Amino acid sequence: MNSALADGQVIIIDDEEIVRESMTQTLQLEGYDAIAFENPLSAIAQCSMSWQGVIICDVRMDIMGGLEVLQKILEIDSEIPVIMFSGHSDIAIAIQAIRLGAYDFLEKTDDPQHQINTVQRAWKKRQLVLENRCLRQAIEGQHEIDNRLVGQTPAIVRLRETTLQLAQVDVDLIINGATGTGKEVVAKCLHDFSPRAEKPFVALNCGAVTESVIESELFGHEAGAFTGANKKRIGKIEYASGGTLFLDEIESMPASLQVRLLRVLQERTLQRLGGNATIDIDIRVIAASKVNLRDSADQGTFREDLYYRLNVASIEIPSLDQRKEDIPVLFSHFVEQANQRFGRDSRPIPEQLLRQLRTQNWPGNVRELRNAAERWTLGLSIGADTDTAPTSNDGSLDELVDSYERELIAAALMANNGQAELTAEALGIPRKKLYLRMKKHGLERNDFIKN
Repeated sequence: MNSALADGQVIIIDDEEIVRESMTQTLQLEGYDAIAFENPLSAIAQCSMSWQGVIICDVRMDIMGGLEVLQKILEIDSEIPVIMFSGHSDIAIAIQAIRLGAYDFLEKTDDPQHQINTVQRAWKKRQLVLENRCLRQAIEGQHEIDNRLVGQTPAIVRLRETTLQLAQVDVDLIINGATGTGKEVVAKCLHDFSPRAEKPFVALNCGAVTESVIESELFGHEAGAFTGANKKRIGKIEYASGGTLFLDEIESMPASLQVRLLRVLQERTLQRLGGNATIDIDIRVIAASKVNLRDSADQGTFREDLYYRLNVASIEIPSLDQRKEDIPVLFSHFVEQANQRFGRDSRPIPEQLLRQLRTQNWPGNVRELRNAAERWTLGLSIGADTDTAPTSNDGSLDELVDSYERELIAAALMANNGQAELTAEALGIPRKKLYLRMKKHGLERNDFIKN
C-alpha cells in the first residue's frame, strides 16, 4: 500500500463494539490510521475543512441516527467522504443517504475486499479534494500578491514566495529594508494571507510618535493614569489581539519600551498604564527596520534579547536599484493606479521615458517611483532627466490657463501631503481661495494624502 496513506485517517462510528474492533483491525492491517468511536459527537469533533480522512458510519445507532451524523459532518465540509454502513439490506435508506451526500453505502456482510476498495477510493478522492483546494488557494493568493508586490525579477519573485510561506507560519519576525522599499506592504501581505486575516492589522510607526506618547499608544491607559487621561484607552497591542501588530522603524523605540515589549512577547500579556489587571493577548508582531538591528544590538542601541525574540524569522526587501528591470512594469502599474485615483484617461507611456527611468538611481525606492508616476499622470515634470510635462498648445487661452492652474495646485497639494494650510501658503493665496479653486478643478485633498 502507498505509504502516503499513512497520513490519512479512517474514522469508524458504530455503537457495536465488536464491529468497531473488527473494522479497525482490518483497516490497520491495510496501513490506515483507523480509529473508532461509539459516540458520534466525539467523531464529528475530529472533522474540519483540512481533515484528511474518510468516515465509515453505521446507519442505525441509539445515540444518534446515521443520517443525522452524515448531515452534521457535511455541514463541516461537504466534501468529506462518508461511507454509510448497515447490517441490513435497506435500499430506501441507502438511496436517501446518497441523496444527502454520502460517498457510498455498504452492507456489513459485503466482501471485506470490496469494503477496503471503497475506502481506498474514498480516501484518494479526499486527498485530491485537499490538493485541489491548496492549489486553488495558492493560485488565488499568488494572483493577489502579484498585484501588491509587483515585478518579475528573481529578487521580487523570491520575496513573494517567502512572504506567502511565512504568512502561514505564526511567528514574530523582522522585515529589513531601506526607506520606501515597501515594508508595510509586505507586512500587510503577511497578515492578509495568514490565518489571522479576519482579525485586525494594527500599524504603528515608532519613529513618528514622541517618546511621551508612544507608551500610551502601545499599552493603553486607565482613566486617571496621568494628567489628561480622562477615560480608559485601549492601546495598539490590545486592539491587535487576534491579529497582527506591525511596528515600523522599531529601531526608534525608546529603551524603556523595548523592555516592556520584550515582556509582552515572552508572556503574551500586558498591563495598561495606571492599571493592575493582567490582560491576555494573542498577537503576531512584525517589526520593520531600515537599519541592521543585529548591528544595533552589537552597538548597544537596541536590546539584544528583544532582537532575538523578534528575529524568529526575517525578510529582506531588495532596493529598487537592485531590481531595475522591474521599473517599467512598476511605473506602468503606478500610473494606472493614479489614473483611477485622479480620474484621468490612460495615455501611452513613452518608451524613452521608461528607458530613462531604468538608468537613474532611486534613493527613495518604490515610494519615489510611485510619486514620479503620480506626477507624470498629472502632467507635471518628474525630474530634470525625465522632463515629460505636456507642451501642447491646443485649446483656447482660458483652457490653457485653467489647465496650468490645476496642475500648479495639484503639484502643491502633492508636495504638502494634501494639507490645505501649507498648500495655500506655498501658493501665496488665502485658504478660502484655495478651496474655491480646488472645487472648480475637481481636486480633493484626500487624493493627495500619502498613507
